[in-house]
Amino acid sequence: MKQRRLMNQINVVPYIDVMLVLLVIFMVTAPLIQVATVDVPTVGKASQAPSDPLQVIVKADQSLAFRASPSEAQRDVTRDELVSLVTEAQKKNPQQAVVVAGDKNVRYEAVMQVMDALQKQQVARVGLLVQQGQ
Repeated sequence: MKQRRLMNQINVVPYIDVMLVLLVIFMVTAPLIQVATVDVPTVGKASQAPSDPLQVIVKADQSLAFRASPSEAQRDVTRDELVSLVTEAQKKNPQQAVVVAGDKNVRYEAVMQVMDALQKQQVARVGLLVQQGQ
């Protein structure tokens, strides 16, 4: 009497056949699926587009400059003038952000002093402007 050996192999051919059939089914039905459209409710007042942030520039010699918009030229200001300009602009638009751009050679302390002076005047949205590296 011959003894049967156990087969320890898996026949994957039927699984491949099933996967190919499913692939063909999905390829045929995918273009037929319609994308649903959603009707969103309308409101009476459109939201205001976000405005450009105010820019405070801290130069390498720790002097300050202010720019209200990217198209406007920067002008040199003192710390007191800077605070009054920013608070004046914040009265018109309280959600307007303020970004501080520090020269890469300026001391970190000078940038923090400007941010601290702005935050003492209750300027809520203060951030740092950085340049992306390559």
